[in-house]
Amino acid sequence: MTKVKIAIIGCGGIAFQKHLPALSKLTSKVELTAFCDTVQERAEKALKEFGDENARVYTDYKELLKDGSIDAVHVCTPNISHSMITVDALEAGKHVMCEKPMAINSEEAKKMLDAAKRTGKKLTIGYQNRFRNDSLTLHQACEAGDLGEVYFAKAHAIRRRGVPTWGVFMDKEKQGGGPLIDIGTHALDLALWMMNNYKPVLVVGSAFQKLKDKPEGNIFGPWNPEEYQVEDSAFGYIKMENGATIMLESSWALNMIRGKEAQVTLCGTEAGAEMFGEAWDNKGYITFNTTKYNQMIESETSAGSSVAYFEGQEVDAGYLEAKQWIEAILEDKEPLVKPEEAYVVTRILEAIYQSSETGKAIELS
Repeated sequence: MTKVKIAIIGCGGIAFQKHLPALSKLTSKVELTAFCDTVQERAEKALKEFGDENARVYTDYKELLKDGSIDAVHVCTPNISHSMITVDALEAGKHVMCEKPMAINSEEAKKMLDAAKRTGKKLTIGYQNRFRNDSLTLHQACEAGDLGEVYFAKAHAIRRRGVPTWGVFMDKEKQGGGPLIDIGTHALDLALWMMNNYKPVLVVGSAFQKLKDKPEGNIFGPWNPEEYQVEDSAFGYIKMENGATIMLESSWALNMIRGKEAQVTLCGTEAGAEMFGEAWDNKGYITFNTTKYNQMIESETSAGSSVAYFEGQEVDAGYLEAKQWIEAILEDKEPLVKPEEAYVVTRILEAIYQSSETGKAIELS
């Protein structure tokens, strides 16, 4: 195989903002051969802007999967259909890149994991924040042991007023939740990846819907309170098997002055580290802290040049994510984001929701 023939299932915002611009820059390795959406006009728009000469449009993804020439599919649909489409695609012999979160709950995520193992096809989840410059730098520091044993972390996904007012983001049935499952998932993925710790044993969480009737000041325009079905903020305490602890904070709307999204704070035995800056615009940086010469010392990395992620410049995280995914297929390597890791993220998010609903701590085996 010299080129990967890819189909896009779900031609909405995330497909146009991340997947299609990134894949279009990999023309030496990729052919965009099929586009599927329940709204035919969206699939036709994607084909017109990004499709190859002989690309096809579908409104039924099961018809698309019958095409034996397709090597891989990107699942960019609402959360509720992630598992169903992914399992069907794997069973049809396709590799799958599925957008985050892995699935709407752990039961559905397990079906995806089992299907990947059963079929031998590659499966990865769209956690592009791992590919930012600051994330890769911090991970390298963790891998090198510069922080020592990381035993406490904070996973930050806080917006002051950033409720997405388009699509199905506020629809609990289709999405499974609000900011926790939408952006909290990115922060938690980063924390677990940095710590290289995927063995949670206890989760306590609280989810709140306190500001649904206060849509003023939202950066995406006012939302309709009658359509707001999910939480506006959620928080979790996660204890790992080795005693390490993670605190996860997430919100679309919270009365705080400063937001902090898809960033982590790490505390280790040798040093600590915290992410700052506008990470999504490649202006994120890391402040390391330790002691030396009987003094407390801080040092900072330099923020990168502007990337403007949603404009799809070549050095952005979405492009790097797509590049490593395609190379994993062509070179038969393991993708950076492993489905087993994404499954643990899903289990923890589900446990936070369960703890909030029951008022009890949730034990995970």
